Amino acid sequence: MTLSIDRRTAVRPALDAVRRLWWLCAAVSLIALAAAAVLAVVDPAEVNWVVWLRGSVVAVASLVFVVVTRAVARGSRRAFTRMRWISILAPIGIGLIIVSPDSGYPLWMKIEQGLIGVLIVVIAVLLNSREMRAAFPKES
Repeated sequence: MTLSIDRRTAVRPALDAVRRLWWLCAAVSLIALAAAAVLAVVDPAEVNWVVWLRGSVVAVASLVFVVVTRAVARGSRRAFTRMRWISILAPIGIGLIIVSPDSGYPLWMKIEQGLIGVLIVVIAVLLNSREMRAAFPKES
């Protein structure tokens, strides 16, 4: 299904914001990976395999969602639905990482993940707006 020109135009500013937020998530993750590289040298106890894995996965996933946002902007309801679900579920997982005492994540990484979680909550708010949902109606 493709969106009408009017509906695409109406949600374009929100989708542009979503795209920028995914870029910001990627940037925060890449900065965290750079910090991990420095910490691995100066304080190796602050960096473990979990930090490298999570930081890398979040950076790559954020970049993938930049591309997915383009598909949404072209009218893909499937891409829209996937991104909506991820934007709802990801902050829940991040919250569990933050509150779990034995997650393996150092405090600095929990703070970084909290920032990512806040950005994704903003994405979820944008994607779940009435206007956005109306632009991607369920197929009958």
